[in-house]
Amino acid sequence: QVQLVESGGGLVRAGGSLRLSCAASGIALTDPTTRSMGWYRQAPGKQRELVAAFRPGGTIDYLYPVKDRFTISRDNAKNTMALQMNDLTPEDTAVYYCKIEVQLNQLLVYWGQGTQVTVSA
Repeated sequence: QVQLVESGGGLVRAGGSLRLSCAASGIALTDPTTRSMGWYRQAPGKQRELVAAFRPGGTIDYLYPVKDRFTISRDNAKNTMALQMNDLTPEDTAVYYCKIEVQLNQLLVYWGQGTQVTVSA
């Protein structure tokens, strides 16, 4: 069974940094059936949105407001994915989720439980 566990959220002042981590179990991030993986966020009253993701073919997508401040990375040996967030603003306050899509006979989507990031002014 695939499980994703996020960690690293917390409360930080504007301009600060946080590093989120997502530990995957039940599947290797290097498994050829892993179609894409990434980070999403959902602020109160808003829809969940893509923050950063590894796409098929090796490309990386970033949400435009974070592209020069956030960096997505992966450690295949540890089977983890990370999101380094710098120069945080109150607008970055949200619950952050990691997500993996696995392509078998059908597309399977797995989410972590989320980690809260709160940025104070």
